[in-house]
Amino acid sequence: MSASLLPREVVDLARRVVDENAAIGRKVVVAESCTGGLVAAALTEIPGSSAVLDRGYVTYSNEAKTESLGVSSDIIDAFGAVSIACVYEMAQGALERSEADVAVAISGIAGPEGGTESKPVGTVVFARAIRGQDKPEAELKVFDAADRADVRLQATLCALELLLP
Repeated sequence: MSASLLPREVVDLARRVVDENAAIGRKVVVAESCTGGLVAAALTEIPGSSAVLDRGYVTYSNEAKTESLGVSSDIIDAFGAVSIACVYEMAQGALERSEADVAVAISGIAGPEGGTESKPVGTVVFARAIRGQDKPEAELKVFDAADRADVRLQATLCALELLLP
């Protein structure tokens, strides 16, 4: 096996995502915030990923979420970028702007700053939208992570899991 920039567990899971989606002819799109492109990077570590990964969006700022994915500034103002409502719109926007069959969106607080009592460091929200289905699925997780890198690693692994058929 060739060397990878990413941890083995990430690459192994990305390989499953690519292999299993390729087997059913399914394309994916990712809309990332706190993971900063790690999910797309993991997928592109895998030879043949071009058959599966349509595109990736790294929308770190609120403006990028609005401009690139169509997230309503009202949603961000009311609920924040780290909210089910925001990732719901991120996933929908990514799906609408791509040729993909499934979209996964991620937004979170990796730390060490930025946490609040209601949204502590380690809070990450995910949404998965599937073309032809009415409503994305969304989930909030609070990772008990040691540091920023660990939050981002756990979020990347969770997002990859959501891309499995």
